[in-house]
Amino acid sequence: MKPILYLPVMAAAWFGIGCAGAASLAYVANEGSGSVSIIDTASDKVIATIPAGEKPRGMAVSKDGKLLYVSDQPKNSLDIIDIDKREIIGSVFLGESPEGVGISPDGKWVVAAVEMSNAIAFIDTATNQKEFLVKVNGENPEHAEFSPDGRWVYASAEEAHQVDVIDVGQRKQVSEIPVGKRPRGIGFLPDGKRAYVASEFVSTIYAIDITKHEVIASIKGGQFSNGVAVHPDGTRVYISNGKDATVSVIDTSTNQIIATIPVGKRPWNMAITPDGKKLYVACGRSDAVSVIDTTTNQKIADIPVGKLPWGVVVH
Repeated sequence: MKPILYLPVMAAAWFGIGCAGAASLAYVANEGSGSVSIIDTASDKVIATIPAGEKPRGMAVSKDGKLLYVSDQPKNSLDIIDIDKREIIGSVFLGESPEGVGISPDGKWVVAAVEMSNAIAFIDTATNQKEFLVKVNGENPEHAEFSPDGRWVYASAEEAHQVDVIDVGQRKQVSEIPVGKRPRGIGFLPDGKRAYVASEFVSTIYAIDITKHEVIASIKGGQFSNGVAVHPDGTRVYISNGKDATVSVIDTSTNQIIATIPVGKRPWNMAITPDGKKLYVACGRSDAVSVIDTTTNQKIADIPVGKLPWGVVVH
């Protein structure tokens, strides 16, 4: 199917969003209320709520911070939200049951994991059209993330024991990395040498050597480890533990857990501020986002959002 054409983006800016010098914003996909909450990370207050289809999940922000790309599972689409106007301005058909969304380091590509197609969809951000699909071996892919150099996309799958490796230039899967059952969140270190993948059913995090696409360490996490976020300096990786209502902190120099932080119920996907000072954790069964001070490894706030928050992106 052809993507639905979208209206031109208007240049008018909403006061408080997109202004030079403003604090970064955290965007929270609320799959139970069909909305995206916008949090000002300076005040930790919700400053806006945007209607976002029926069941928003995965998200990515354009490089210029003007557009938010959101997967809508029931509509089988990637909705395009104008952040300043706070409304959906277009939609791209992806296939049945899209979920995790990622964006390339140069902003050229947005990728979406399409579960029932067992494929990763590539959307050209210059045209906001689906350019191509890459079939993967893992069943029901959930997350898709670019390596820092943009060469690779790693895809995790709910019904698999592997991470599928896509060569972006070749537009095909070139490898698969065995991990534990039900891999979910993926995070790359900034230097591109390692990735970390959480496998939920075995409550284990796998450190992967990117040059070899091989597991080099297995780290036991909390119960039902799932979400992954990486500190901008690469020294820490954060793992959400769904059944424990905690976030584990991994020291990447030793691959050991050095702290465990209580958060809200069913912590899921997370994002960290560009300065690395705050981590925002979507807590689905609390209808809230827990905020962690990464210097003290303490929770400093719970921010009420919509129903069943699935994930967070920060820009």
